[in-house]
Amino acid sequence: SDKIEDELEMTTVCHRPEGLEQLEAQTNFTKRELQVLYRGFKNECPSGVVNEETFKQIYAQFFPHGDASTYAHYLFNAFDTAQNGSVKFEDFVMALSILLRGTVHEKLRWTFNLYDINKDGYINKEEMMDIVKAIYDMMGKYTYPVLKEDAPRQHVEVFFQKMDKNKDGVVTLDEFLESCQE
Repeated sequence: SDKIEDELEMTTVCHRPEGLEQLEAQTNFTKRELQVLYRGFKNECPSGVVNEETFKQIYAQFFPHGDASTYAHYLFNAFDTAQNGSVKFEDFVMALSILLRGTVHEKLRWTFNLYDINKDGYINKEEMMDIVKAIYDMMGKYTYPVLKEDAPRQHVEVFFQKMDKNKDGVVTLDEFLESCQE
């Protein structure tokens, strides 16, 4: 069985990033930081590519008391910019660069994209509800104080009261940016 696994490993398509110089120019990381990140990435994902299942397993480790799978699904889709079912090191680093060292505007844009599940350029109440439920599921039953059943719905209502400036039932990127920066 070890021989079969070795052969499988050999036939798995491996992905190598284009070159750290290019990534250094495109991100807010130094070459040294990129090397450290790459080592960690390759350690978790020897093939150089993460599929959604692996991503969920890695993410689940951070939330042992809850079910992080739905939120991880949305997060994976936000990382998977090519929408091809896999996240390469470049995708991972570009997102990390924005989330850790991007401008407020870049971070908000990225978050808007995460919440805009169907990628139509708007966040509607259903999408927001799905995200909020996923966050509550991820946090698990051990939140303090204990949450009421309709907490997610109330959360979404408050969000829309603040964000939906023209009261048309959807939140645009401009409304989202404006509200968050207030």
